[in-house]
Amino acid sequence: MLARLASASLRGLDAEPVDVEVDLSRGLPCWNMVGLPDASVREARDRVRSALLNSNFEFPLSHITVNLAPADKRKDGSHFDLPVAIGLLWASGQISEVKKPPFILGELALDGRLNPVSGALPLTLFARQKGFKEIILPQNNAEEASVVEGIHILPAAALLQVAEHLSGQTHITPYAANSAQSDKELKKMPNMADIRGQHQARRALEIAAAGSHHILMSGPPGVGKSMLAARLPSILPPLVMSERLQVAHIYSVTGETGRSPTSSAPPFRSPHHSASDVALIGGGSTPKPGEVSKSHCGVLFLDELPEYKRQVLEVLRQPLENGEVCIARAADTLSFPAKFQLLAAMNPCPCGYLGHPTHPCRCNDAQVRRYKNRISGPLLDRFDLRIHIPPVEKEALMGMQIGESSHVIAQRVQEARQIQYERQGEGVVNARLQPTALEKFAKPDPAGAKLLDAAMTRFALSARSYHRILKVARSIADLAKEHNISSQHLAEALQYRGDEI
Repeated sequence: MLARLASASLRGLDAEPVDVEVDLSRGLPCWNMVGLPDASVREARDRVRSALLNSNFEFPLSHITVNLAPADKRKDGSHFDLPVAIGLLWASGQISEVKKPPFILGELALDGRLNPVSGALPLTLFARQKGFKEIILPQNNAEEASVVEGIHILPAAALLQVAEHLSGQTHITPYAANSAQSDKELKKMPNMADIRGQHQARRALEIAAAGSHHILMSGPPGVGKSMLAARLPSILPPLVMSERLQVAHIYSVTGETGRSPTSSAPPFRSPHHSASDVALIGGGSTPKPGEVSKSHCGVLFLDELPEYKRQVLEVLRQPLENGEVCIARAADTLSFPAKFQLLAAMNPCPCGYLGHPTHPCRCNDAQVRRYKNRISGPLLDRFDLRIHIPPVEKEALMGMQIGESSHVIAQRVQEARQIQYERQGEGVVNARLQPTALEKFAKPDPAGAKLLDAAMTRFALSARSYHRILKVARSIADLAKEHNISSQHLAEALQYRGDEI
């Protein structure tokens, strides 16, 4: 007897249709699985056999053939366990076949329990697109799948529960998402009020947040670079629904469970400097998103920037410009979204104390030059703001005066973003303005144009630097709620060019 169920296989961030066909025929008892399954799919036969027996079902002693069609595309993932097990039960007549079965996915434990799987969100989106009204999946994937509207989520705990639901003996209660649940990740964010002193750095972070600009911080150890970086997400606007869905999509495919799929907090990723280029950009034999994609709509923080391998840093050039990562392999080419805000920190020299007012530097000129040369000029040129952070003054550190909280700064950032969206279009921030749009929206007044012309001549700024200064000046003007870019806005933007100015 033949049983057929609809399923899907992941390809990048999307899902492709797969038919799970189970056939029982005469012959010596054996199990053949065809259709280019990978190791995780082939091993399903041992998990399914034990799950059936431990759920008080009989394992059919027949010639079993499981085909995953189409046969010319590789299948991976453990979510095929449950449809294969249900197909065996239908084909052997242990449960009656349902005319219009729901979409089914899940990994089986040996005792019949359902374990969570990766990619439940894109698989649920696929099921809705194919017209399914219900989807049965493991309980731990229910919250993730509930982000998708227009389909009933049926969370199951075990194979036996699924079989009884399909045979009509019991019914699985649909998952009801709690819309009133508070966003815990937003509340747990560190607050800018914790920062004492560092007024220029706080101002630079506010400008970077307003226009989604890339920023590089340099300073001696202990001045608060990492502390400032950890508080940048707290002043960024919360994610809108479309951005939440995109971020949840990425985290679903990677299988990370540390972030709630309904969270509106911008992602914050801080990989160690020993990370490889594949870990940062994505890839592998079966390409998966890397840190730049996991930072989509959020912040990627690279601490101790010169300590990263040169090859690792250079792969950042394309996503910084295009907002996506294109991974090419012999078998396939995939694209992952990567519209992130790059935030980096470094010491001014190997010992860290170059230019410190009280602590002497132990490095010679060659060591300092070699240390800074670890960062290429093209990558350095992609930072919109480059600031030096001095040590905190003793009076500010020990004083009782507390700076503005993240909530107050975030309101100004949100207002500046709203101005940008009304002027440039929904979702278009200043940092991603094209040259044609810059000429239209960021044209300086005569005094500002004269100042910028003098800066271009004196400091030999590149065309990219010219455009980035205009973008930063546009964000400064938006924070001030001013329509025109004046020489004051450009002067402030120029002072954030670091050693170049």
